[in-house]
Amino acid sequence: MAAAKIRPNNRWRAVRAWATAGLLLTLPLGLAGPASAAVAVAGAGSAHDATAIAGAGKAAAPKPSRGAGNAGPASLKGHRHARVCGAPSKRRAACDAVVDLNVSGPLATSSTVPSGYGPADLQAAYSLPSAASGRGVTVAVVDAYDAPTAGADLAAYRSQYGLPPCGAGCFAKVNQTGGTAAPPVNAGWAQETSLDLDMVAATCPNCSILLVEANSSSVDDLGAAVNTAVRLGAVAVSNSYGAPETGSQTTLDAKYYNHPGVAITASSGDSGYGVEYPAASQYVTAVGGTSLTRDTSARGWHESVWGSSTAGAIGAGSGCSLYDPKPSWQHDSGCAHGRTVADVAAVADPNTGVAVFDSTPSNGQAGWLVFGGTSAASPVIAATYALAGTPASQSYPAAQPYLALPAAFNDVTSGSNGSCAGSYLCTGARGFDGPTGLGTPRGVAGFNHAATATGDFRPIGPTRVLDTRTGNGAPRAAVAAGASVKVQIEGAHAVPASGVSAVVLNVTVTQPTAGGYITAYPDGATRPTASNLNFNPAQTVPNLVVVPVGADGKITLYNGSAGTVQLIGDIAGYYLGAPPS
Repeated sequence: MAAAKIRPNNRWRAVRAWATAGLLLTLPLGLAGPASAAVAVAGAGSAHDATAIAGAGKAAAPKPSRGAGNAGPASLKGHRHARVCGAPSKRRAACDAVVDLNVSGPLATSSTVPSGYGPADLQAAYSLPSAASGRGVTVAVVDAYDAPTAGADLAAYRSQYGLPPCGAGCFAKVNQTGGTAAPPVNAGWAQETSLDLDMVAATCPNCSILLVEANSSSVDDLGAAVNTAVRLGAVAVSNSYGAPETGSQTTLDAKYYNHPGVAITASSGDSGYGVEYPAASQYVTAVGGTSLTRDTSARGWHESVWGSSTAGAIGAGSGCSLYDPKPSWQHDSGCAHGRTVADVAAVADPNTGVAVFDSTPSNGQAGWLVFGGTSAASPVIAATYALAGTPASQSYPAAQPYLALPAAFNDVTSGSNGSCAGSYLCTGARGFDGPTGLGTPRGVAGFNHAATATGDFRPIGPTRVLDTRTGNGAPRAAVAAGASVKVQIEGAHAVPASGVSAVVLNVTVTQPTAGGYITAYPDGATRPTASNLNFNPAQTVPNLVVVPVGADGKITLYNGSAGTVQLIGDIAGYYLGAPPS
């Protein structure tokens, strides 16, 4: 595809019609016992009610259907939709759920299901081994505020679709510190929580589920909840929320989202072309969104980018981060220095939405509902990671899709989520694009290290091989402007003395006296023009890179600034045989 170097507008879009009034209650919370393993879904918002964002006049709720496969999206077209949570602000997130306002089932019975995709639909569309995999691992869902009926609502969903009943240890709910004291109730966020829980159960029925409820929708509270989910054993953590990008987000990366050996997923947003945080974090798998419909192809399904090129329309988020550096596994050129959103995708269009059961009334809706938004896609991908197995210790699961063969994904090549002069950053394209990344799951091969295209990865505990502040691995001195440092990889600590093709290295720049960049490359090779890490004066910035090793067993780090810098390098693993592609 042509790579147009376009700097997108990454300001949070003011086109959202957010509500200003809401309901906040306080109810007691019960804990359902410990989870055996965890995949986490993190979401946040405020106490605001949902606000309508698309009008199609009054429409009667469609006649529900019952069973594992629902009537599908045809009966959802022309419906009105609303965002569930209040507006985001600096360091305060909003959830990325969108509810269908024309669908609401009787609260009194769980036997009535509205049109909207169910577990069998999602498992078929994405060729998932849901019946045979997922035992012994837990998917954690992180959301803001308390959802008082979360456990009962999840049980109703599982019962309706014939999923395995949730026995002891299958579901647990804790607060952001792991305790039992509940945060305040938020009805809108209860809907988000039900969406997250149901999508995990639909994708991985055998997974245990841990719900971690943040005290509020602040990024710090949500981040603390993510840390708790990881501490309690989550193998994947899904974050269905977003806040505007800020210059301090790389600090938040290190504090809350850098968890080697755990898959951290984040929804890309629902405001179309543009980037939100934490989807912009270099350490997470950013999840975009699609419109999913049945067709007569061999697959039986068709997907396009969720969104529209019309200004102000809802759709999956995408674009270039203004602050987070590009991780080493991303190679697209449209975001030359910043991280590109998204990495992968799943269904998110509310016009082809998913069925959810939620009994906490919000805006007059309760019972069986239909949802969209990238809040639906993020837990689907988190649970897909869990189906693929526990990630290797000290590995970065966000890299796995980029190491897999293209056949591991359903390539999404049509549709748009905004206007970007025809660039792949807002338009479906072959191979990789902004709104859907590499595509949607075709089984679990794209999320499992065993299915990587080339190389044999060996994780090791973080091992410091370079620190110019102390003289570890290089002279004890700041690296001069335009100068380079050679770092010995082969034979260093636990790394073999030969046969190493590439190293996974966390590179940190600190105490820079001028803004600039660092480039990592094989020693003895021609220095590439692209950078691996960018910084401003006085910043401390880390970035995880995968660097081929030179014939002499070394790599080179080049200081592309006009001032001095201190460099730190920590090995997280290495490749034997062919380097990763």
